[in-house]
Amino acid sequence: MTQFDKSAVITLIDELATNYANNLNSALEIRESDGAYRLVTKPELGATVKGYFDAPINATLSQAQLETLVIVAYKQPITRVEIDQIRGVQSSGTLQKLALRQLIVATGRKDEPGRPIMYGTTTEFLDYFGLKKLTELPPLPDFDTLEIGDEGGELFTSAFEARVAETEEENKHV
Repeated sequence: MTQFDKSAVITLIDELATNYANNLNSALEIRESDGAYRLVTKPELGATVKGYFDAPINATLSQAQLETLVIVAYKQPITRVEIDQIRGVQSSGTLQKLALRQLIVATGRKDEPGRPIMYGTTTEFLDYFGLKKLTELPPLPDFDTLEIGDEGGELFTSAFEARVAETEEENKHV
């Protein structure tokens, strides 16, 4: 296929295999089996690689999760009750799912009766949306100019939804 002498190709593959084996920063190794060569992950890293494929972060965000995540991202630290007031619906199940996906985390407790948990975003949130820091979030619309009929908060989430769609499309190609 390469029009090179087979022994020369095998020598080059052996050199590459040695380089991978000696490079502590490499996650790869070359294995030979019955004359066929495979590029594989080093066995000691198998659990880590499997974890990436099993991670729930690969799933698409639901509308409820997206709404809740937008509120947490822009208003953090924020409590569940405050989120519920903004959304107009109960959000505890959605918060649990976002926490399982490691997109939000409990950041402490508010100093008020009941000491409610406050939530904030994580570095996984930043990674998921391709951000380096929260200041890169798209700006919110000017609420003084919101039109009648936007009671559902469509303008509040529109900029964020565009970023979600873009990120999910990018993740399909990774």
